[in-house]
Amino acid sequence: MIPRPVTITGGRLVVPHGAPQPGAIRLVEGRIAALGNVSPEPDDCVIDAAGHLIAPGLVDLGVFAVDKPAFHFGGITRAALMPDQGPPLDHPARVRFAALSGKPDMWIHPLAAATRGLEGVELAELALMRDAGARAVATGRRWIDDSGVMLRLLSYCAMLGLVVVTHAEDAGVAGTAVATAGEMATRLGLPSAPAAAEALAVARDIALAELSGAQLHFRQVTTARALDLVRAAKARGIRVTAGVTPAHFMLSDLELANFRTFSRMSPPLRQDADRRAVVDAIADGTIDVIASGHDPRGPEDKRLPFADAEPGMAGAETLLPLTLTLVRDGRIDLARAFDLVAGAPARLLRVDAGVLRIGAEADIAVVDPHRPWVVSSDKMAASAGNTPFDRRPVEGRVTALFKGGMQIGQK
Repeated sequence: MIPRPVTITGGRLVVPHGAPQPGAIRLVEGRIAALGNVSPEPDDCVIDAAGHLIAPGLVDLGVFAVDKPAFHFGGITRAALMPDQGPPLDHPARVRFAALSGKPDMWIHPLAAATRGLEGVELAELALMRDAGARAVATGRRWIDDSGVMLRLLSYCAMLGLVVVTHAEDAGVAGTAVATAGEMATRLGLPSAPAAAEALAVARDIALAELSGAQLHFRQVTTARALDLVRAAKARGIRVTAGVTPAHFMLSDLELANFRTFSRMSPPLRQDADRRAVVDAIADGTIDVIASGHDPRGPEDKRLPFADAEPGMAGAETLLPLTLTLVRDGRIDLARAFDLVAGAPARLLRVDAGVLRIGAEADIAVVDPHRPWVVSSDKMAASAGNTPFDRRPVEGRVTALFKGGMQIGQK
């Protein structure tokens, strides 16, 4: 069905560079047909943005579950699905099924499992999964500790033109740790590992990326030492990018007090000096992507002793408002904020979205950046409300959402 043309008027267009510009946008046959000084055509559906932001729909790079109500609430129109599923996305048929699982009002971009069963031993059928719809390759929640396997993976993906999304934590050093070594972990008696486990993994993978010429994306980089390595690699021209979730720029390991399992993350929350380093890395461009890491977990996974609880948070609904805190704090501007949550992820996935540009797909979010609300784990649209931001007041809410020019949500 061809959607009726839509013109959204009276808004502020979030452009790739500079401050938002007053204007309108017209959506025709699933594409952006015009933006700026635009007037509706006689048969258009006209929507008044009421002075709010007209922004690209968010592209969430690295979710662990297809959770459309939460995605729509958060303004997410595309999500890259991690291969850690049951069974893993290590077969073309599973990748193809995942790619169709959200349509038409949500597009899921599967990330192919790098190795069979995500066991880090034997490469999966990467070319066949690419042809089945995989937009990148991922190691999942685990680091590939065999350097030979990782080099073969990177070399093969360089030939296939696929980005490798990797978990950055040296498994030999991290072991079964659930916290970062330091005063808090010692006080609570939790199994812990030094923050250097991340830097060790990042250093090795950067060296292999340089050797292979592959494009490498670290899904989360959360420590100052690892961020320095990424910064230096970029300066040398190595094709490396880095991401992070809001938990690691908003929270420190102090949140582990009282053994609160909603703060059990992978990688674990860091000390405050590392948290501040993450904010600086977002501000200076070292970090390219902010993703939700959306991983809804019910009581059967979280209502356990801290060391036994599963890591992860339901993050889709809070991704945008928490990113906007960086704008209000003066660390980044709105254009940079939406590049972090939409433009850069779209470029890594090679999808024609994430930016307001004539001809791009009409995935649009109308956002009131100042609308206040309170995060409530009991009222979230997600399939589970395991958020460390429970009862936190935030600002920024999606008021209308369009996927391919069709309105799919209104708050």
